[in-house]
Amino acid sequence: MNSILILDDAQENCMLMQGILRRSGYKDTQTSQSPDEVLDWLSLKSDEPPKKDFSLILLDILLPGITGIEILRMIREKPELKDIPVIMITALKESNVLQEAFDSGAIDYVVKPFDSIELLARVRSALRLFEEMARRKEREKELEKLTDQLQEVNAYLLAIARTDGLTGLFNRRYFDEVLATEWKRCWRTGNSVALLMLDIDHFKLYNDTYGHQAGDHCLKQVSAAIRECARRAGDVTARYGGEEFAVILPETSESNAVIVSRNILEKVEKLAVPHSASKTSSIVTISIGMATLSPSPENSITELIERADKALYLAKEEGRNCLRFYPQGD
Repeated sequence: MNSILILDDAQENCMLMQGILRRSGYKDTQTSQSPDEVLDWLSLKSDEPPKKDFSLILLDILLPGITGIEILRMIREKPELKDIPVIMITALKESNVLQEAFDSGAIDYVVKPFDSIELLARVRSALRLFEEMARRKEREKELEKLTDQLQEVNAYLLAIARTDGLTGLFNRRYFDEVLATEWKRCWRTGNSVALLMLDIDHFKLYNDTYGHQAGDHCLKQVSAAIRECARRAGDVTARYGGEEFAVILPETSESNAVIVSRNILEKVEKLAVPHSASKTSSIVTISIGMATLSPSPENSITELIERADKALYLAKEEGRNCLRFYPQGD
């Protein structure tokens, strides 16, 4: 139900307007002859929420101790009240006064002595405006909610598109995207890109011995260990395929990439995951191939990947559970 407030210091004016409105169905119409009382109801002198809610305010311009326009400005400055329509009550029709009222946020005015038809028409128009604004706010809230939900769904879909479902690492597709981006960036800055290719030693034998469920758990453990060792903002750890992983270390020198690689080797060993079928150790281990390149017209991303792959092959050939670089000078 619409609630209407009338503030006029003349009691007869309040009673007259209240009677017209109540007879026309606006039963919840309250009146006051005291500006201080209304300031208190609306909490206009504090940051507290209004004590009473109104759908429309009829406000006399000339009041004792304060003008209606001053109260109007206070209403418009309070967030909870700024959208409530205000109709000014006046015995004056000076254009400068009315213009000041409109500039301060009034939407209409009524002139004393009151014409009931005019008063009701202006009140109905103001309440329709209030109701339409309320509907618009509700639609905006619904739209904001839908937008938030859509953003959440998009973020979820993006995460799915980028993430390996088993390990939680980035997937091969996202790895390719990031490597291309970092390659271009390091080309501009003149820095090098380090790439690690990693493979769990004798993982097929592990699966054959312990089963695929245990194999999946092993992949998760090793993935977490690798991720723990490559934690800078730009580092990217991905599942490259099967039991093979890749780590992009942007703007990283060979010596720093070696430190990261050795940390990974140690971290995986400390997991102490039993691997009785391994030909390398009694626990799960990994082999790492490392390559670094500074982007230039003479090389490419493909060359960087090939170098890291060759280094990984060399690590496997030389006994596994070790780090090997791409052969210097090749």
